[in-house]
Amino acid sequence: MRTSALLRLLALVFALITSWIIVHSYISFNWKIIRMPRWLGSVSKESRVVRNKCDLSKACPNNFFAFKILSGAANVVGPSVCFEDHMIMSPVKDNVGRGLNIALVNGSTGTVLRQSYFDMYSGDPTFLVKFLKEITEDMLVLVASYDDPGTKMNDELRVLFSKLGSSYAKQLGFRDSWVFLGAKDIRSNSPFEQYLQNNPNTNKYEGWPELLELEGCVPRKIV
Repeated sequence: MRTSALLRLLALVFALITSWIIVHSYISFNWKIIRMPRWLGSVSKESRVVRNKCDLSKACPNNFFAFKILSGAANVVGPSVCFEDHMIMSPVKDNVGRGLNIALVNGSTGTVLRQSYFDMYSGDPTFLVKFLKEITEDMLVLVASYDDPGTKMNDELRVLFSKLGSSYAKQLGFRDSWVFLGAKDIRSNSPFEQYLQNNPNTNKYEGWPELLELEGCVPRKIV
């Protein structure tokens, strides 16, 4: 009886050892396969975040230019103008100022032609009138307000901006927020414009409304 029990015990031990070896070999084999799978590289590529031009939420199609315009925040943070992933104007570049910040871009090539800012609180509006009258039909006009864009906004300037496609230039006033992209003598109002009136009851920054952000894809002008 003792011999029979011992033999059964040895058989059980042998079976356990054999099973452990088989399972261990299977796990080791599969572990080696899992450690270096072919799909690991493709997953890591797909998981990369694709950055669009000017950090737009969606990429622009062919023959369209990407742009993003931010108005200033109160009189503290200046505006920024990005076009085709080129930051034309921004506080970091130190080329923005109180009033209206304007960049001119070639509508066919996307080349930046000129940028400037005009003090609309205590500056001379005739400089802005001259600037706007020199705009030609092949140009795109990108505008961002900062602090106060409206105090020196006279009737002549309102007409000039309206001819560029603005819907709000005629009502732009003291410390309003405004961002706009237009072109000379377009047939209808520009779809690229945002406006927020200075209102003590709704202002986000005490004496100023909140900043505005305008982004989109503007079609390339085909010559």
